[in-house]
Amino acid sequence: MDDQQLRLNNQICFPIYSVSRLITKAYKPYLEEMGLTYPQYLLLLVLWERDELSINQIGEKLLLNTNTLSPLIKRMEKMNLLQRKRSKKDERSVFIQLTDKGKALKNTAAPIPEKLLNTLLTEDVTVTEIMLLKDTLNKWSDILLEKQHSKD
Repeated sequence: MDDQQLRLNNQICFPIYSVSRLITKAYKPYLEEMGLTYPQYLLLLVLWERDELSINQIGEKLLLNTNTLSPLIKRMEKMNLLQRKRSKKDERSVFIQLTDKGKALKNTAAPIPEKLLNTLLTEDVTVTEIMLLKDTLNKWSDILLEKQHSKD
């Protein structure tokens, strides 16, 4: 067995994992001003894009299970950012809808993506490189999801 394979620095996943954690940490000061956690921000992003989605639809977009989403939704409901609404067509389906307060936060959040982008830009890292990496990560995500679904 080649011990090099098991070195942390040789793992493809570790830089992705560590950068993800560091980027989430970079969001923290902006989100704290709004009283949000990163997962709450992600949920709002989904609903700002398209309001009134089912819990299943939100879970698909965020790659989260219902048991992870439910407590998140409950906390955000208590914050008066969103509300649950039972489907009139199917009582088993629950839709999540933004409140006025949740909609209003969109204006406060609008500058955050550019601030984060500027945090990542240096003489050595360009917008083009960042967008290329984002596209590559999206492709990997699609590949992994497809392989996961083919196993299910």
